[in-house]
Amino acid sequence: MAVKKVFNTDKAPLPKGPYSQAVINNGLLYISGQIPVDPASGSIVRATIEEETMTVLDNIRTIVEEAGAKMDDVLKVTCFLADIEDFSRFNEVYERYFPKFPPARTALQAGKLPMDVQIEMDAIVALPFKRRRQTGDTRPPKR
Repeated sequence: MAVKKVFNTDKAPLPKGPYSQAVINNGLLYISGQIPVDPASGSIVRATIEEETMTVLDNIRTIVEEAGAKMDDVLKVTCFLADIEDFSRFNEVYERYFPKFPPARTALQAGKLPMDVQIEMDAIVALPFKRRRQTGDTRPPKR
């Protein structure tokens, strides 16, 4: 039977509520919705949609890499935009993070996002086989 493992890294914003930064189950990493938070200060990044998108994707990349995977391993991303009119500007940044193997994706306008940010994204990531074989250890693999 699969065991759900909570995964956190202090290199990305830690949860401020009753949820996990990410969860590992059956070789998949499920990353909770990320908003534009500076991981060093813990404060919201209030900027252009491009800058907020970069902050969110940088945080997602940090979680992905700390879990032992790469952005090419991202299978699915859900993107919530405060204003769908920002889609093309968001997309210009997004495609730089997935130049070769873009994941499946859903993008939609949300009624309102937490903390009045412009963007939130979550992701599902396939962990490398070596990582999946570990049991109970949520530390990143040694490099």
